Amino acid sequence: MSEQFRIILIIIVSVSIFGLIIFVMVKNYIRNKIQYYLEEKNKKIKED
Repeated sequence: MSEQFRIILIIIVSVSIFGLIIFVMVKNYIRNKIQYYLEEKNKKIKED
């Protein structure tokens, strides 16, 4: 029983760490895209 429990815990921890890494990467990607589009919008407003 303890071997099975240990394997389940390893799987849960691994999936959690992987999910956290993916979440941070996607969050940074979206933040960079929003920042880029806001800068482009501000350039157009200043040109007009």
